[in-house]
Amino acid sequence: MTMTRSSIRLALVLSLAAATPAAAQQWLAAPGAKTNQSSFRAIDEWADPTEVRNAGGSPGPKYWQQQVDYVIRTTLDTVANKLTGSERVTYHNNSPDELRYLWFQLDQNIDDPAVSRAIQASPALPPKLSPMARRFLAPEIPAGMGNRITRVQVASYSGTGKARRAGALADAEWTVNGTQMKVLLPRPLAPGSVVDVAIDWTHLVPETSRNGRGLREKVKDGWLYEMAQWFPRASVYDDVNGWQTDQFLGQGEFYLNFGNYDVSITVPRDHIVQATGVLQNPAQVLTATQRERLVRAMSSDAPVFIISKDEVLQPSTRPAGSGPLTWRFKAEKVRDFAWVSSKAYVWDAMGYRYRPGQAPIELHSLYPRDAMPLWDKVSTKAIAQTMKTYGAMAFEYPYPKAVNVHGPVFGMEYPMIAFCGARPQPDGSYTPQLEYALVGVTIHEVGHNWFPMIVASDERKWTWMDEGLNSFVEYYAQLEWDPNWPQPGLRGPAKNIVNYMKGEQQVPIMTESNDIQVQFGANGYAKPATGLVMLREQILGPKLFDQAFREYSQKWAFKHPQPADFFRTIEDGAGEQLNYFWRGWFYTNYANDQAVTGLEMQPADSLIGSTNRGKHYARVTVENKGGLVLPVQLELTFEDGTTQKVKLPADVWRRNELKYQYGLFTDKLVTKVVVDPDEVFADIDRSNNTFPVGATPPAAPAS
Repeated sequence: MTMTRSSIRLALVLSLAAATPAAAQQWLAAPGAKTNQSSFRAIDEWADPTEVRNAGGSPGPKYWQQQVDYVIRTTLDTVANKLTGSERVTYHNNSPDELRYLWFQLDQNIDDPAVSRAIQASPALPPKLSPMARRFLAPEIPAGMGNRITRVQVASYSGTGKARRAGALADAEWTVNGTQMKVLLPRPLAPGSVVDVAIDWTHLVPETSRNGRGLREKVKDGWLYEMAQWFPRASVYDDVNGWQTDQFLGQGEFYLNFGNYDVSITVPRDHIVQATGVLQNPAQVLTATQRERLVRAMSSDAPVFIISKDEVLQPSTRPAGSGPLTWRFKAEKVRDFAWVSSKAYVWDAMGYRYRPGQAPIELHSLYPRDAMPLWDKVSTKAIAQTMKTYGAMAFEYPYPKAVNVHGPVFGMEYPMIAFCGARPQPDGSYTPQLEYALVGVTIHEVGHNWFPMIVASDERKWTWMDEGLNSFVEYYAQLEWDPNWPQPGLRGPAKNIVNYMKGEQQVPIMTESNDIQVQFGANGYAKPATGLVMLREQILGPKLFDQAFREYSQKWAFKHPQPADFFRTIEDGAGEQLNYFWRGWFYTNYANDQAVTGLEMQPADSLIGSTNRGKHYARVTVENKGGLVLPVQLELTFEDGTTQKVKLPADVWRRNELKYQYGLFTDKLVTKVVVDPDEVFADIDRSNNTFPVGATPPAAPAS
């Protein structure tokens, strides 16, 4: 029989296999298991694709979500520090389901001991508390806190389209359950139908709170009021949860419906108000000088004072007359509404354009004189940096304005408006670190307009989907602001997450927000951001990752993505199966500990009968001691002192997830091997990264 080349090759492979002892498949989770335990297998937790959410991570042809519109009238009493409000909520049932009741969120009830789960479930305090811990774990909350509901009425609609009309309001049966309120409907709300709900309420405006997001603070020129989660908001009914009615415990944040808002805010005449949305009556609440300055500011590439430091508290800054003023704002396609009010504000503004000729996006900063000279130096410019970086990495900012306000809340976000801290010393001095802190928190909170204000994930369940993605983009915005940004302050570099990854008490990122009890910030912010930087820069490459990330951001804008939608979109856009990465980094608390445990050199001719490929054949043994399956990067040092970098995909672990041998033909002897030489994979034990042990590892390059 004549042997062909292919049959000869096959015979050699078979003879080699016979000469080599067979090794069992080594799964990471269960070595020697008889069922598929591969880290690369499909992830069972992902829901099957449907016509609502498809296998590519996109909204399907039958995707739906509810719309909820609000008309609100509210008054701030600065003597009693109380807010009184009345709202008419128009609920559009776009679901395929009939609804017999609606749920509303009453977040102010977190401070009402009669109903608050956060208070009732609080453990005993530790023997010692720092001032910061005391603020969050043992706040001094006044009596009478929580929502006081004084009216709930419902009006059904008749007719369709332009002929549709609301009927008369009638009292509705309602029940408060902690931070949720159930409103029974007089008749079932059919798919495609609309109902109005009218609610009146009051609540106090606290100085301290378990909520910590809507507060008041007294500065030298008067009180600052920051109003958040201040009105009853409709809960979300969706295709994943039905009604999402998880209690507000303070940690898991918000999941809200998109809608249109018409909000009228009555405050003392000497106050300045900023809010979500566009001011509808500037001629009634601003002076002619302020209106002229705003026009000029929108054409400026540097902040212009609308109210300067020397003008604060001056009667000339307010319209002539007496009695309170009502500020009216309208906002479209937003999922929430927040506002601020004070007589103590300095106000600067400028315009931002993505391209010449575009209508400017209004950028505003409001702050007391106590926050100068820092805030006037960097706040509005940091908003502009956010517009630039997030616009490039996700999508261009679609709203007409973005506002940053200084006050008692150090960092919190709402559509078009952010609350940020960072205040100089009383003498006006501040450190470089405080300036970086203000720029960083401004980018972060304004950046939340993208995630989750527009890409509206369920924060109550999945912190990482907004905080992690936002921190990821924030990292690049910070480096664009200053390429020399101090590394310890960044969420993104792998080195900065190592100490957390070493911890015994950490839980997987895919843990619901209220169940993360240790190092919430590292879990929800830093670890997902670091993982995405790793995925972008080391695994997929910036081009493919950026295309996929923009695809996710744009197709889920003004919609409600779930975790699998993000994972599937990145895989679909990058053309990579990433089950090993999502499983290890997001679904487990495994750490990365790759160890170089062996280096062998063999004459090449003794292996292949020639030295055509090199004089020597090197074998490098790498063991996975931490559990994470990640790519392998090696730096080889040769006998003459030269080095070579080797980058290997995570697929090297498919045969054996515990041990891998890398082979290399070379003309020079290998004398040293280092795994993860540039410290880009958060290896928790650098002591076993170098072989032979004791050899001096290379210095990691400056990032």
